[in-house]
Amino acid sequence: MCTAPCGMGRETMRPDRWLGRSMCWRTLAAAAMFALVGVASGQHTHGGAATHAFENAEGWARVFDDPARDAWQQPDKVIAALGIASDASVADIGAGTGYFAVRLARAVPKGRVIGVDAAPDMVRYLNERARREDLANLAAQLGTADDPLLAAPVDLVLLVDVYHHIPAREQYFARLRGSLKPGGRVAVVDFRLDSPRGPPREGRVSPDEVTREMKAAGFELVAQHAFLPDQYFLVFQSAGG
Repeated sequence: MCTAPCGMGRETMRPDRWLGRSMCWRTLAAAAMFALVGVASGQHTHGGAATHAFENAEGWARVFDDPARDAWQQPDKVIAALGIASDASVADIGAGTGYFAVRLARAVPKGRVIGVDAAPDMVRYLNERARREDLANLAAQLGTADDPLLAAPVDLVLLVDVYHHIPAREQYFARLRGSLKPGGRVAVVDFRLDSPRGPPREGRVSPDEVTREMKAAGFELVAQHAFLPDQYFLVFQSAGG
């Protein structure tokens, strides 16, 4: 996986250096999700390079939640395309500072949203944001690189710019099937191979590869949307219902 966006070392990843640049917005949050394996140690070695958990969530929020991101991420259109019931339960994997999670919480006023992240400071920030914005149906929790640790089944799992960070995807999603309600869906939004945004090309996963891996994990493709300028948008259900 790409633990430092756009080829930069983790030590250079200061939020102020990224503001206003064409960057891997959600990819940074996703890196936080999967770069942290040991919460206690706060450090993980992957591919021979040590990486550290994201800190200073308030600083990263200026990047992740920059309104300029809306033009290409189109979060409201993504959520509308999913047709989520107002009482649905949703897990936002790699939630970061809540760019999608807070919108999902407003879309399911009678339901609940779980924002999963492996960076403790992101979890802390999102829980505080939920209280600040009076979103009682939104809660953040820690997950791991191989399990979101969902306590109860959900109707929908959303992964935005996160899929390519998961190291053992077939096993991860095979396990995730047990965290879905009957008819539950998994929505994957990630960068196209030719997108000018996102991680280095060698770190990306094509939509065909996503579909193959999800099939191996027991899912079938049930919908796809082509309106995002830089990303594909695929929706899966457990094969056979």
